[in-house]
Amino acid sequence: MSITSTKIGENIRKIRELKGFSQDYMAKKLNISQKAYSNIETGNRKIDKEVIENVSSVFDIDPLKLITFDEKILFENCSYSGFLNTINGLSDKERASYEAHILSLQNENEKLWGEIQFLRTLIQKEQ
Repeated sequence: MSITSTKIGENIRKIRELKGFSQDYMAKKLNISQKAYSNIETGNRKIDKEVIENVSSVFDIDPLKLITFDEKILFENCSYSGFLNTINGLSDKERASYEAHILSLQNENEKLWGEIQFLRTLIQKEQ
């Protein structure tokens, strides 16, 4: 079975997002430009053994796990499934309350990301 650079790039993006890392952060850790890093995630740059090892090191995971990453397996095998079982056992009122809280947190998260982007823009203008 051959794994394409595009598939590995998708895995890298998914793991980066799960870890909460930005592309800028990854690029700095790998001593490459943000554009070069973006090309890794999109499969527009050859992903060789060295790239896999370096990215795996930043993620602190085994290189084989980076190549074979599958988010479906991740979520099936983590405590998140226990959380879902708990949520499924709630009353409709309790579930609605949790869902409203989750939506509120998602909205707050989007607002904060917008503020981060604005601040990054200001910082880049200063440099």
